[in-house]
Amino acid sequence: MQNRPLIAFVSAVYPSQYTLLAQYLRQAGLADAWFFTMPGHAKRHAAENAYLLPFQPDGNIMGAQGYYYSGKVERSARISRGLLKALQQFEQQQGRPIDVVVTHSLWGAPNWLYDELQAAIVSYIEFPSYRAHGWEAKYPPDASQRMADRSMEMLHFHQVLCSDLTITPSAYARSLFPPLLQARIAAQFEGFDIAAPDLAAAPAARTDTRFTLAFAARDLSSAKGLETFMRLVDRLVREGDGAQMRFVALGAADAPTYGYEQQWVQRRYPGGEIKTFLDHLRQLYPAAAAVVEAPGKLPYAQFAATLGQVDLFLYPLRYGVANWGLMEILARGGCVLGSNWGFVPELIEHDVNGLLLPDQDDAWIDAIRQLRADPARRARYAQAAVATGQRFHIAQVAPAYMQLFERAMAQRRARGAGDAGGGGLGPGRGPGLDLDLDLQRTSTGQLSA
Repeated sequence: MQNRPLIAFVSAVYPSQYTLLAQYLRQAGLADAWFFTMPGHAKRHAAENAYLLPFQPDGNIMGAQGYYYSGKVERSARISRGLLKALQQFEQQQGRPIDVVVTHSLWGAPNWLYDELQAAIVSYIEFPSYRAHGWEAKYPPDASQRMADRSMEMLHFHQVLCSDLTITPSAYARSLFPPLLQARIAAQFEGFDIAAPDLAAAPAARTDTRFTLAFAARDLSSAKGLETFMRLVDRLVREGDGAQMRFVALGAADAPTYGYEQQWVQRRYPGGEIKTFLDHLRQLYPAAAAVVEAPGKLPYAQFAATLGQVDLFLYPLRYGVANWGLMEILARGGCVLGSNWGFVPELIEHDVNGLLLPDQDDAWIDAIRQLRADPARRARYAQAAVATGQRFHIAQVAPAYMQLFERAMAQRRARGAGDAGGGGLGPGRGPGLDLDLDLQRTSTGQLSA
């Protein structure tokens, strides 16, 4: 593979966003791709993935760090110092320099790699900070959490300035950065390997034939819109629509979230009688509580099969920058009502592969009733949703990523000798990468510059 770029993906979390991409680039012969992760992950998954390599952070990264307010900075330093050593040893073993290092911004922490390697550095940043991401005003962070969040923001701004390229999962995520930094960021949603369903085939037998309305997300949280779902179901039941309907909330009620509602619940119910945000919403919306099924986190095969039993999905996202769960629903032919804000319009085109709705309960209730009575329209949306999923299949998306990595390598070559001798940004570092700010979706699934 000497004539193919040598690419090192990095994340202490495994599997992660780029696990499938690294596998595909290697198997398709597009790159000599390797994945650096924690020693335990590398050992545990060695049998199925020979491309995994361990790196050892410089100390514990899982527990509390020395000072709460700079905890992410300290953790990033531990990751980056151990990673640099592992990458340098890897280059010696390979007998060649790495061409591209692709890191997760927090769990791959590239902050100490700049000017220490010849490689182009690509940082994946989900969002700059929780402040930029947003949270529900009813469930705010503490002052200490707001202050600590600034450390995360500083790390990310530094990465955008110093990396040869920064990638965010959506154009919306990129828009959360200061305008001066956005020209150094490209938006690209990850690739998936979800087999397209045969919508022309007879549907699988259903044990429950009622019209099924569902909410599906990794976490049953405020940010994902669980409160909106429960409120809408409560109204449907009270207004008589629920008699022949089934309601399901798929996801983990106790999973970590992107908001602060769980700590609010713990303080609101100090006796522990209400343990999760879902439990709180059941108290708030008793009509919904009586009918909403919440099976918890399901094994993946069971989760995928359950998606096929749903007639209509609600995706009333409150805050977020991208979500594999929405793509999973679309790729499997789900009919979706989604928020007309945030990143959702980048995946759902109104009245083509779903409906986009404003933050108004009447609009959602009307759309639910209309689509319940119109199976042909649901089928049309489902067919287009499958096509959307195929545009983001890993075989379609991988070439788009390779173009971005080639751009990063060109940027690294362009600054070349300007970084000789180190010294921070250096003569060749700084806002030199010029990406068109008007990102457009292409037929390959690339949210491209």
